[in-house]
Amino acid sequence: MASYRSSVEPVLGTRLTMRVDCADPEAASDAERTALAVADRLEPPHVVWRNGFANAAARHEMFAALLVTTKVALWGLGLAVSIGFVIAVIMSQSKMLERGIYPYLVVLQATPLLALVPLIGFWFGYGLSSRVLITVLIAVFPIIANTLFGLVSADQGMHDILTLHNAGRLTRLRKVQFPAALPAIFTGLRISAGLCVIGAIVGDFLFGQGEPGIGQLLKRYASRLEGEKLLSAVGLSCAMGVSVFIAFGWLSNRVVGRWSTAARTGK
Repeated sequence: MASYRSSVEPVLGTRLTMRVDCADPEAASDAERTALAVADRLEPPHVVWRNGFANAAARHEMFAALLVTTKVALWGLGLAVSIGFVIAVIMSQSKMLERGIYPYLVVLQATPLLALVPLIGFWFGYGLSSRVLITVLIAVFPIIANTLFGLVSADQGMHDILTLHNAGRLTRLRKVQFPAALPAIFTGLRISAGLCVIGAIVGDFLFGQGEPGIGQLLKRYASRLEGEKLLSAVGLSCAMGVSVFIAFGWLSNRVVGRWSTAARTGK
C-alpha cells in the first residue's frame, strides 16, 4: 500500500500535514484536494471576529434573526409546556387513559420530522406558524414523560391520608401530586427548553417564508461561503442554547429546592 504525504499552508500560518494511506493515487489526490479546500476556508479567530461580530451590518442582521428565533422558541416552549402538562395530568388520573394515549405519543416522538414537513407545509404554510409547530413537536414529549412520572410517583402514604379525609382528585393533585412532581417537571422543562432552541433553528431551515431566523442565516452564509459570518452565527446559536439551559437550571434550583432534598444537596 502506497503512502502519500502532502503539506498545506492554511491562512492560520501553521503547517498542516496530512498523511493518506491508500492504494489508489486518484483517491489520495481527491483527499488532498479536500484538505486544501478546507484549509483555504479556515480563518483565524481575529478574522472571524472582525468580519463577523465586529461587523456592524452582520451583527445587526444576526441579532435580528436571533430575536425571531427566540420568539419562535418561546412560543413553542409555552405551547409545549401547556399541552404537555394537560396531557400528563389527564394520563395520571387513569391507567386506561395512560395506556391509550402513551403509544400515540411514542409514535409521534419516533416519527422523523422530515417526513412531516410536506404535510405541515401543506396545512399550515411555510411561515412562522410551521416553525412553532415543529418546535412544539420536538419539545413536548420530555414535558409529558417527566410530568407524568412525577405525578404518579407521589408518596402513597400521603394519598392514604387524603383518602381518610375523603379528598377529591383535584385536592390530591394540588396538595400531593403537583408538589411531588416539581423536580421531574423542571427536569423536563430544562430538557424541553434546550430542544426548543434546536426546534426553532431546524424550523428556520425547513420553513423559510417570513422573517428570517438564525437558521436561515446559517443556510445563507453556507451557500455564499461566508465562513466568518457562518462561524459567528454558529457561536451565537450555541450561546443561546447554553443561556437557556443555565436560566432554566437556575429557575429549577430556586423553585424545586423548597420541596426536593435532592435539588438542595445537588444529588
